[in-house]
Amino acid sequence: MDLPSTSSQSTLQTIAVVGLGTMGTGIAEVLARAGREVIGIDISEAATRRATAALAAATARSVARERISEQEREAVLARLRTYTELSAAADADLVIEVVPEDYPLKQRIFAELDAVVRPDTILATGTNALSVTRLAAESQRPERVLGLHFFNPAPAMKLVEVVSSVLTAPTAVEAVTALARELGKQPVSVGDRPGFVADGLLFGYLNQAAAMYESKYASREDIDAAMRLGCGLPMGPLALLDLIGVDTARTVLEAMYAASGDRLHAPAPILGHLAEAGLTGQKSGRGFYTYEEPGSPAVVRDAQTPLDGARLGEGRPVSSVGVAGSGTMASGIAQVFAQAGYEVVLAARSQEKAEAAKAAIGTSLGRAVAKGRLTQEAAEQTLARISPAGSLDAFAQVDLAVEAVAEDLAVKQELFATLDKVCKPGAVLATTTSSLPVIACARATSRPQDVIGMHFFNPAPAMKLVEVVRTVLTSDDVHATVRGVCTKVRKHPVDCGDRAGFIVNALLFPYLNNAIKMVEEHYASLDDIDAAMKLGGGYPMGPFELLDVVGLDVSLAIEKVLHKEFRDPGLAPSPLLEHLVAAGCLGRKTGRGFREYARR
Repeated sequence: MDLPSTSSQSTLQTIAVVGLGTMGTGIAEVLARAGREVIGIDISEAATRRATAALAAATARSVARERISEQEREAVLARLRTYTELSAAADADLVIEVVPEDYPLKQRIFAELDAVVRPDTILATGTNALSVTRLAAESQRPERVLGLHFFNPAPAMKLVEVVSSVLTAPTAVEAVTALARELGKQPVSVGDRPGFVADGLLFGYLNQAAAMYESKYASREDIDAAMRLGCGLPMGPLALLDLIGVDTARTVLEAMYAASGDRLHAPAPILGHLAEAGLTGQKSGRGFYTYEEPGSPAVVRDAQTPLDGARLGEGRPVSSVGVAGSGTMASGIAQVFAQAGYEVVLAARSQEKAEAAKAAIGTSLGRAVAKGRLTQEAAEQTLARISPAGSLDAFAQVDLAVEAVAEDLAVKQELFATLDKVCKPGAVLATTTSSLPVIACARATSRPQDVIGMHFFNPAPAMKLVEVVRTVLTSDDVHATVRGVCTKVRKHPVDCGDRAGFIVNALLFPYLNNAIKMVEEHYASLDDIDAAMKLGGGYPMGPFELLDVVGLDVSLAIEKVLHKEFRDPGLAPSPLLEHLVAAGCLGRKTGRGFREYARR
């Protein structure tokens, strides 16, 4: 059979959208603005009225902002016609179905469309979890069935996943791909598996966050703040689950788990409990958070909301800080404390290394002055507060000692044994480890109650997050001290227990590992996956961009620690990552990782 050719821009001119909820209404708006004739179909007359009103309101805003003229607005509004019967799709070149994620419902709609539309009409499903192949196989013309997955809100989000089954004709894929580009979207071609690329990676991460919260490892506020501030994400995972809909997330994860058998996709029990209780997120007024009213994004206080200004108890006085190390992280932390007014001793393995680290801080401060973020006087005062030292003996009188040396347990334990001998009684001893057990550092001392984790993020002067990691032996006043110090240095502290990955790395690295597995399985390309997560998930960097920046060796080490701690087969590091590390392809620092980089 002949499907539309892609030789001209007029291939798909009349397009039906079946299902006028938020997503369907958004897609209809995109199509109408792009000059397409749009047939909006929904069994609910109220839904059709809302869709028309939404387009009227959106275009009115565009006129008010002088983006379109009133005449152009009227033309857009005239292109949308709404109906309550599927028979209205008879003249459509393309039908896009975006009804709820219920397979029998979608199957029934496709069967009815088979009897209505022309033989050459392309049928697209907007599913993000159900089988496109199964819908195609049960259609009278499976070669014209594919997936067309927009992201919410459709007018703003640039990504469109074009999903082929083994039955889909290439000409159909070409036609909708061309359409997506004409709509100003970035199409990514993928095969048929639950979640496709963006949701396939996103929902595993969201599920792990829900499980982390359910285990009472960290509060909802701290989990969300950690991922926003530590990874630059636009929303925390629990807030995002509430926005998506807890019930929707559970449905997607069920489909993913059924297909993959990966325990990371097995829905966290709390998702089922919330969904069954009707606590589905923003749309119901309550999910992980409580909202002003159903449909409102405004969060209100509830029984779990931390009290404003709640005191943790009295901390210990801190006026001087010792920072051990000479690398980027140590220098950054020393700068943070000095800028906040603390006297800082920066100790390295030699006086020369310590002087070089202080010089690096001077360079960093100089850049801040050049960009107008700091005055020259403040930069000079900050640098004057830093005293370089070639030995930890210089920490004798510090109130807080922070180590930022190599991520090697034996090295850290030896350092903590030295701090135990050198530091005065009552000094707080902190490790910046991102993956090693804090308790193992604490047990290297005679005062484990004084030891805590303070995980800064790189670059420390810019990144606002500090993960505060208590062991089972950390005293309350040490915890209160570090929380107070974080506030004074203008960082956001989040509390978590002493287990591998803490919050950020425990959620970030399984996501990165799953992205690598997608490439291993030849499901999607590096570029398509990076584009999908930036355009569809709002991530500041794609997973492969981030892996190359972090360092593949660092990433592999963290993934091994997570796998060893949690013993989940799904956390096993990807063989491709191991092969690249073995070959010395470590990312930007070696000039080659997942991509190649120009050597400086």
